[in-house]
Amino acid sequence: MPYSLDDLERAVGVLRDGGVILYPTDTIWGIGCDATNEDAVRRVFEIKQRDDSKALILLTDRTERLREYVDMPEEVFDSVTAFLQENGDKPTTIIYPHVKNIPFFLRAIDGSAGIRVTQEVFSGELCARLGRPLVSTSANVSGQKSPQCFAEIDKQIVSRADYVCRYRQGDTTRAEASRILRLDLRDDGEYVFTIIRD
Repeated sequence: MPYSLDDLERAVGVLRDGGVILYPTDTIWGIGCDATNEDAVRRVFEIKQRDDSKALILLTDRTERLREYVDMPEEVFDSVTAFLQENGDKPTTIIYPHVKNIPFFLRAIDGSAGIRVTQEVFSGELCARLGRPLVSTSANVSGQKSPQCFAEIDKQIVSRADYVCRYRQGDTTRAEASRILRLDLRDDGEYVFTIIRD
């Protein structure tokens, strides 16, 4: 079922105004906001009742945008791009060791950040129209089971969002978690992938 342009524009409007939305991603439903808006990010932590020392994953709409946020040599960027293109069958979050243009409050203590290029059409359009990365964290209270579809999201979470996207609310397909890789810089100057979750 195609998404509604009205639904998309309402969600983007709320994001631009510093609001928090519930939206479908390429994995499970997420609580999201403009990743550059500190107040909005703090609200996400409050809604999830989560310690703000735990970093959040960011979504962007295309691989090329990674250049804006990740500081790495061109040949490493080419390798990452090739990997994502060859493994596009499964959502992949990569934790990058050196990021830029990402607020400090979205970085881990070591300065790293997890970013995923979404392959899902609606969340991709949200990122593209906003022009900035989206926070993406599971739509549940921290420590509780992540909802596999919209119907499983706790009503408390739903009520605290400024906008709940209509797209895919009726979809009961069981969601699959993303693959998580960490890109590390070794002492010899080489970059290597470490599998965190496959």
